[in-house]
Amino acid sequence: MVIDLLVATRNAHKTEEIQRILGPQFNVTDLAAHPEIPHIAESGTTFQENAILKAVAVSKRMPGFVIADDSGLEVEALGGAPGIHSARYAGMNATDQEKTDKLLKELTRAGATKNAPRARFRCVLALAYKGNVLGAFEGIIEGQIADRPHGSHGFGYDPIFMPEGFQQTFGELAPAEKNQLSHRARALEKLRTFLIPRAVMKK
Repeated sequence: MVIDLLVATRNAHKTEEIQRILGPQFNVTDLAAHPEIPHIAESGTTFQENAILKAVAVSKRMPGFVIADDSGLEVEALGGAPGIHSARYAGMNATDQEKTDKLLKELTRAGATKNAPRARFRCVLALAYKGNVLGAFEGIIEGQIADRPHGSHGFGYDPIFMPEGFQQTFGELAPAEKNQLSHRARALEKLRTFLIPRAVMKK
């Protein structure tokens, strides 16, 4: 049985990563083919609130299981920033490089660049069906911020995040290796465990 899963995003990188992590048991699509679905304002104050807002709004308009991801980078030396503002940290239409450049500049301003500042990636996935929340699943990976970007894999802040126990950034690790230990992989594993028996029942 293949489980259809709609991701409430138009970020192709994120959709592809989710498909790779979940594997052939899932058919993962996103909103790229649905321009009629409006942008959902992320007005929550936590990752979970934002994920639920997006999942519920889209599942009211689309059939089947819908997931929404809200994730970001939390840097201790910056008081947890950029946090829920990670995607918009350098402005709504900022490139990945502009986001990482701003983060490194803020760390320099805070005098925290020499000590490999502690950070974590956090991901919360909300699962909805016909406008109802079925669950929320969190994944966290601890690590440090590199002094400059390294590697060309991944997206977002991957080139400056070194997961705990590694000397390479997510941008340097092969996608298959990253997808075994990332915050999103950990949240998706919890989602998989929860969803598969329920999907079988709904069939």
